[in-house]
Amino acid sequence: MKWEVVIGLEVHVQLSTVSKIFSGASTAFGAEPNTQTAVVDIALPGALPVMNKAAVDKAIRLGLALDAVINRKSIFARKNYFYPDLPKGYQISQFELPIVGMGELAIQVGEEEKRIRVTRAHLEEDAGKSLHEDFHGRTGIDLNRAGTPLLEIVSEPDMRSPEEAVAYARALHTLVTWLGICDGNMQEGSFRVDANVSVRPFGQAEFGTRREIKNLNSFRFLQQAIEAEIQWQIDTIEDGGRVQQATVLFDPDKGETRAMRSKEDAHDYRYFPDPDLLPLRVSEEQIERVRGEMPELPGQMKARFIAEFGLSAYDANLLTASRAIAAYFEAVARATGQGKLAANWVSGELAARLNRDGLDIAQSPISAERLAGLVARIADGTLSSKLAKQVFDALWDGELEADAVIERDGLKQVSDAGAIEKLVDEALAANPKAVEEFRAGKEKALNALAGQVMKASKGKANPAQVQEILRAKLA
Repeated sequence: MKWEVVIGLEVHVQLSTVSKIFSGASTAFGAEPNTQTAVVDIALPGALPVMNKAAVDKAIRLGLALDAVINRKSIFARKNYFYPDLPKGYQISQFELPIVGMGELAIQVGEEEKRIRVTRAHLEEDAGKSLHEDFHGRTGIDLNRAGTPLLEIVSEPDMRSPEEAVAYARALHTLVTWLGICDGNMQEGSFRVDANVSVRPFGQAEFGTRREIKNLNSFRFLQQAIEAEIQWQIDTIEDGGRVQQATVLFDPDKGETRAMRSKEDAHDYRYFPDPDLLPLRVSEEQIERVRGEMPELPGQMKARFIAEFGLSAYDANLLTASRAIAAYFEAVARATGQGKLAANWVSGELAARLNRDGLDIAQSPISAERLAGLVARIADGTLSSKLAKQVFDALWDGELEADAVIERDGLKQVSDAGAIEKLVDEALAANPKAVEEFRAGKEKALNALAGQVMKASKGKANPAQVQEILRAKLA
């Protein structure tokens, strides 16, 4: 039997506000445990929550970016459950009326674009953190994170493969960091993903029973966890068993998911409106003010790059992975007038070198202006691609401009037809066997002859001219 996979994601985005959602306590990461709490966060009797306006603005910003419904009235509810690090015994969240309603997000999987529906995004407070490592049989509770503002973004079950789920999570990560509403630091828990996964026979309309994989904090683990869960569900059903709705955890060391508890439904949390918080009302003026502060969005910039610089959808997607990468590329492309060549170097050689050295593009030793100097010399024929890589290495390790490196190291490409013709004649005379093979129909022999010419020129001969002159001579 062939199986179809159905995936929906719930993403918890920690909003980059200075203070918590209902108190003035700091949200800064890394403080000593329990030093950043207010009476509201630790649920002292009589402490009343006060809404953080900056969190509301950031939620509106996301809603506008998703072309979503922004509810002018939304309501905070108490979501009742027990965790040791949940001081009040309930979480203040939104249920029936969230601030952001239905929207959508475009994702790119290879060369294919797909639109994923976003059901809702609602504001809520985070819980604290249970610490197990340093307490030898006991658990420590750190409430610094309690009350940190979250935006929970819930998708429709529109994804049909782990690759689509990862593409959606990456696109959402790009968007929230692009908008400046979240720092996106997955290691610090600023961006956490829960994956709802089910399988069903191809052609069946009804969804299968889903299991929710909790707290995935890397894109690699997200893909591995979904793949493991899919295989577990298929094996279970094909062995005659039944999938029970459950919350599961992913063990990356074993590469498997394991059940943590039976999955709760909404009624298990006994939601009811929080009596300490009035309904949240968003005015048209507030929405228009936030709209006026919005940057050009990734999708808009991607479309502009395709139209303006002639890029493929795939390249444009890579170059809009962050605002910093997009700005760097655009600076190189505009300085040189060479959009495709600039894209190849930014997403190719530069990206590979940054990845090798564990650097962000903001830390690149080569500025956009210096890379533009290199791209310009490739475009005007001064440098071959091989010589350009030598210049790139020198730029990475030093502070000279491309022209200065070319002059210092004598790397200017030879484009003088007479000089190249002389080298070609010498190569033909020295390699009669390759000449015969080419004339007998072996195209590869031409590459061997071109290699001899390039070797004789120490890599400086213009490769296109070498090929052209060789073909003319051999004809």
